[in-house]
Amino acid sequence: MVPGCARIGGVDRLTLAHTLDEQHPVHLAMVRFRDELIRLSGDSIEVEIFSNAQLGTERELVELVQLGAISMTKVSSLSLENFAPDMGVYSLPYLFDDSEHQRRVVQSEIGQEILDSLNDILLKGIGHYDAGARSFYMTGGPVNTPADIRGKTLRVLPSEALVKTVETFGGAATPIAFGELYAALQQGVVDGAENNPPSVLSARHHEVSKFYSLDEHVSAPDVVVMSQSVWDRLTPEQQGWTKQAMAASESYQRELWRKASDEALAEIEASGVTINRPDKAPFREAVAELKASYDGTRIGELAARIEAMSENA
Repeated sequence: MVPGCARIGGVDRLTLAHTLDEQHPVHLAMVRFRDELIRLSGDSIEVEIFSNAQLGTERELVELVQLGAISMTKVSSLSLENFAPDMGVYSLPYLFDDSEHQRRVVQSEIGQEILDSLNDILLKGIGHYDAGARSFYMTGGPVNTPADIRGKTLRVLPSEALVKTVETFGGAATPIAFGELYAALQQGVVDGAENNPPSVLSARHHEVSKFYSLDEHVSAPDVVVMSQSVWDRLTPEQQGWTKQAMAASESYQRELWRKASDEALAEIEASGVTINRPDKAPFREAVAELKASYDGTRIGELAARIEAMSENA
């Protein structure tokens, strides 16, 4: 049995596990969640946090949460789409105008509807964290236009739309475990990858990829999930406290993320990496047909509703 297994009803402990270090904005936001929940419950609920993949990889943690062996974890929406198809909408390229557009969506009825789709896989979605925008970083040169991806092999998460985006640009997408990516870049197994600045920095990928091109092709949020069985054992009052604590945690994480992203980008550039900000218009044009291919599908319907919430709509 995993240490600190949730036992709500007679015993008041929640366990929250993730794979990140204790300086990461996600961990700090989870500490805020813990403190708020303890305060709101009058110390009647405890929250034990396990960081640094102590209890497993992200996938393993999700499986443990599904089983109710641990209470909660954080997972990328990109990693959930193979289990909860509605999550796939977040992997569409250039879905959001900016972080404010994304915030409005995830806090809206649409965002809740997508979270609720997790119920079918024994998960209760209780919130979102900002995971920034994913951009290409390469070993051989910058990406100024989609043509610079042509013929290149890039590591991507196993997300249908993300794979298709790279292929649309003329590249070859390959899934490689994040922990193995540094060596793959160093040894030339792949020509590049894509991620947000804090992740590039924390994984030290800037040491082997000296070109970072901020095309910001995908902005997929992280999702905080709880075991459905644990949630169901909470009283309505406890569920209310949990939602309030998560709302406070989400706001705090967004503030931390903006600061961490700016600082990470500055540190990456100071290390000698060439950072460029390509014109996004050619990238948007290149994926227009890909996005249109989802018309008439559930993902296309969700995307249309999300894009209708744009201030430019």
